[in-house]
Amino acid sequence: MRDTVQAAVEALRAGQLVILPTETVYGLAADAGNPQAVAAIFEAKGRPRFNPLISHVADADAARKLARFDTAANALAAAFWPGPLTLVLPVLDGERVSDLARAGLDSVAIRAPGHPVAREVLRAFGGPVVAPSANRSGRPSPTTYADAVEETGASVAAALDGGPCEVGLESTVVSVLDGDVRLLRPGAVTRAEIEAVVGPVRQDGEGHRSPGRLALHYAPDAPVRIEVTEARSGEILLGFGPGVGDLRWSLSPSGDLREAAANLFRRLREADRERPAGIAVSPIPQQGLGEAINDRLRRAAGFVG
Repeated sequence: MRDTVQAAVEALRAGQLVILPTETVYGLAADAGNPQAVAAIFEAKGRPRFNPLISHVADADAARKLARFDTAANALAAAFWPGPLTLVLPVLDGERVSDLARAGLDSVAIRAPGHPVAREVLRAFGGPVVAPSANRSGRPSPTTYADAVEETGASVAAALDGGPCEVGLESTVVSVLDGDVRLLRPGAVTRAEIEAVVGPVRQDGEGHRSPGRLALHYAPDAPVRIEVTEARSGEILLGFGPGVGDLRWSLSPSGDLREAAANLFRRLREADRERPAGIAVSPIPQQGLGEAINDRLRRAAGFVG
């Protein structure tokens, strides 16, 4: 830990920004109820203000002070919190999560992260903390302390080092509104795992309530081609599976989707530092965690779908 938890909490209380590790990606954190602090996040990231932010809380009890939980929301929280699941729910307290943090919506995106450092900060701070990924808007999310500091370190008052992010992809986002459960953004908690708890979920509409839905997002400077088996001249191929591409650049030599997710943004960043003509990515299976990996890759390549 480069700064202490106490230093981070003091910075949050003073309306300043903090680099915060979570199990998904590193976040750029601020007091969710302080509009000036939230505005500073948008400025540091260059993020559009119509894009809502996720409020992070210590546990489900803290979340219930901010949002209205129904049976499905309670079941999802019990199954997956603390962890990489965000719930979009009707807002109860519009002051503790500012209008700017919610992008003016009548809902709030909320999660209880599983990373021990994040949980310690949230318990000590005692309120909701917005923490979008600690990168400039549109860039690959940082999954190491060094990458987070490189991206937005100049804008923060404190930075906590929690080691490499275990998950490596942003949280799954599920809305539970008026009894309707929808998958807004795939992530580490898979569609099948969600449906095992609440039954079939839809994936249409309400996308404006979730972050990470821009057409071009998670993108390195080099152009990205996806679902290809060979690199063109000057490109770097990020392989997947045994014998595909250079081992140095493989997302997972064994074809393990969790390993590929953990490596995805780090490999994109490492390849981009080589200033290649482009970055090519091998086909990734769509099932399970592959749905989330492919979602990030389509947006890195500038595709919507």
